[in-house]
Amino acid sequence: MSDEIEAIAALADPVRRRLYELVVAAAEPVSREEAAAGVGVPVHSARFHLDRLVEEGLLDVDYQRRSGRTGPGAGRPAKLYRRSTREVAVSLPRRNYDLVGSILAAAVERTLAGGDVAEELGREARQRGLAVGAAREPTADPGLRRTADALAAEGFEPTIEADQVHLRNCPFDSLARAHTALVCGVNLDFVCGVVEGLGCSDVEARLEPEESRCCVVVGAR
Repeated sequence: MSDEIEAIAALADPVRRRLYELVVAAAEPVSREEAAAGVGVPVHSARFHLDRLVEEGLLDVDYQRRSGRTGPGAGRPAKLYRRSTREVAVSLPRRNYDLVGSILAAAVERTLAGGDVAEELGREARQRGLAVGAAREPTADPGLRRTADALAAEGFEPTIEADQVHLRNCPFDSLARAHTALVCGVNLDFVCGVVEGLGCSDVEARLEPEESRCCVVVGAR
């Protein structure tokens, strides 16, 4: 999330934000001279701020000869700025609605071929979690610690209390409140997949809903 925060922080400067808004509103890529004139700043100042936005991944650069001329004497291509394809969103506490949305979409897509909705949801969520767990580097830490570390990277804010991992944050919070049974089931299957992917046979995930934390708890098997 630190990269996303840094990208958004880059827009805190009012000149930089105005330049960004000018570029994204333009139908065509914008030169630094056009950008400078559009927001009323010197060209050297516009260049500095535009290049900072490129560094943060908020803008992309194109090089074009706008005169249409080619070959010797055509001059150097102009450096032009346009909106990047990067999507930046920061939420505190951390949310991951893209994950649950993609799980739901993939499961529904398979039901069009005749699958059962509940089975496909569980299968897809577990597979996503399995991939997360399997991608982690093996360590000699106990299963609870390894599981907590993996879930921390996914935004669950785990804490180890006695022989359990409690998850202080639900990355799917708003959806879980509106569709509790559905989303908590997906959440459980995802965490079960993470545990399985880690190869932590000594722990298991189970539902233990509480108002103040995520509905899933990981404990000793």
